[in-house]
Amino acid sequence: MEKQLIKKKEKKDKKTRVKPSTKFAIMAVVLIAIFCVAITPVTLQNDTYYTIKIGEHIVNNGIDMQDPFSWHENLPYTYPHWLYDLLTYLIYDAFGMTGIYVTTCILSVILGLSVYEVNRKLCKNQLFSFVLTIGVMYLIKGYVAARAQLVTFILFVWTIYFIEKFLETKKKRYAIGLIIIPILIANLHAAVFPFYFVLYLPYIAEYVIASISEFIIYKKAKLKMLELKIKVLSKKQENSEKLEQLKEQQKLLLEKIDKIKVKRTKDLQNPYKIRLVKKSATKWLILVFIICLFTGLLTPIGDTPYTYLFKTLEGNTTQNINEHLPMTLSNETEVMCTLILFLAIMIFTKVKVRLCDLFMLGGLCYLMLATRRQVTMFVLLCSIILNRMLVELSKIYTKDTIEQAVKELTSVIGIILISLSMIGFSYYEAKDKFKDTYIDETAYPVQACDYIIENIDLGKARFYNEYNYGSYMIFRGIPVFIDSRADLYAPEFSGKKDDIFIDFINTSNIGTFYEDTFKKYNITHVITYKNSKMNMIITKTKDPKYKELYSDNYFVVYERLQDEENNQSNQNGEDNQ
Repeated sequence: MEKQLIKKKEKKDKKTRVKPSTKFAIMAVVLIAIFCVAITPVTLQNDTYYTIKIGEHIVNNGIDMQDPFSWHENLPYTYPHWLYDLLTYLIYDAFGMTGIYVTTCILSVILGLSVYEVNRKLCKNQLFSFVLTIGVMYLIKGYVAARAQLVTFILFVWTIYFIEKFLETKKKRYAIGLIIIPILIANLHAAVFPFYFVLYLPYIAEYVIASISEFIIYKKAKLKMLELKIKVLSKKQENSEKLEQLKEQQKLLLEKIDKIKVKRTKDLQNPYKIRLVKKSATKWLILVFIICLFTGLLTPIGDTPYTYLFKTLEGNTTQNINEHLPMTLSNETEVMCTLILFLAIMIFTKVKVRLCDLFMLGGLCYLMLATRRQVTMFVLLCSIILNRMLVELSKIYTKDTIEQAVKELTSVIGIILISLSMIGFSYYEAKDKFKDTYIDETAYPVQACDYIIENIDLGKARFYNEYNYGSYMIFRGIPVFIDSRADLYAPEFSGKKDDIFIDFINTSNIGTFYEDTFKKYNITHVITYKNSKMNMIITKTKDPKYKELYSDNYFVVYERLQDEENNQSNQNGEDNQ
């Protein structure tokens, strides 16, 4: 009876849904694509440079699980996104930097359209789906870059779609999609492989809670006990009076359960705030979950999908990289406004929220506050929850108004006005990028690397460089002290006693005197920002151990003189006096 009432409600909801408009859909797709291209940066960021070189290394040498780009000896490397690196190099080899930029634009468009399509298909409302997609892409524009995460964003959005549709229809094709996605993630971006399974937890938790509550409410334990006693007495064929008493108790309990079921079914149709539904397909979803746990083995990088994230969390790298630090809400106005909107709808309106959505919202909110990079997952996945809530809100308060708004927007005048507005907004987002180049010479030592390659023997040099441009030096073929593959230089991955990453952090912050670090690692040359603390000290003190070889507006290159040379230099100075 409970299932029949739910089906009747679903049929009623289908009748009241706004019919999709082809004109609106075409307009939405075109405008979303334009906006996604507009927010895609032209200038490449540091991870892209080492990605290209790793892909090239894989083509030439295969996956050898060793780092070939640092001058530190015998550093093991896990190749956590080997497939993405390989594909990026192949694109670069064929089409250069332009190919990488165009590919990033395409992936950005695919992400935007994925968010729109998943929202539209799950929530059955084009207007809210379009507006929310623009909002989502605007909020995560800082994370749109030529990095493996852009691909996994797309995969995670479709994971939610496959889970929801599988629970709704039990069709095998959605289960197959759920099994293929973690295989792709394990090879494209192994670091986020465990996060894939986090997306199942809200649905499984709802099923478990519904099952437990059903067991308790319907007093199934007592009923089972009565059935067992009746069965035992029936076999013995004695004490018929007690048997009749037990059967009477069973009958009364069944009648009571039936009454509870009727009342509970009505309560489930119109709960006060939280909808709790036990979906029978969830037990099959749990089976898919278990199967997917083994998909991390379908990769040439061993157990990296299972161990990478946990090793990273054990170390100090996440405490010193900006995107891994906890979020400060006072600095994130857009995120704060989004959270307030969620709270306002849940507290001050008649909108009901599914228990699995509440778990998803709470879990992603916690992850976002714990590490700011997870704002992407919060915005991408919680947009579906917000859309669902807005659709229900519109049905309660303004159903006719929403339908009329869609009609107005799909008229010729409406399409023109929306298109002009979105094109204007897209131009505003893109205008500062028109003069950008693929490589920012204020951030990366382009000319300094030219000088190094032409004038310094790279076979003997041991450069000290800084984190943010180490990957560009790798791209130019210069062995580095450190680069933005932070995990590579942490002892959890390197297996070495020395924590190269922390030594860099302390040296760059002048927590450790730079000369002590240079002696420890036998540094022969230094490349640093002109405005770095280290360079200011070297310049101010006129440190005689450092001979300036090259300087431009942004970078300076020093040769670090050995003690014997320095002593000789000082002796020559005394003789001249």
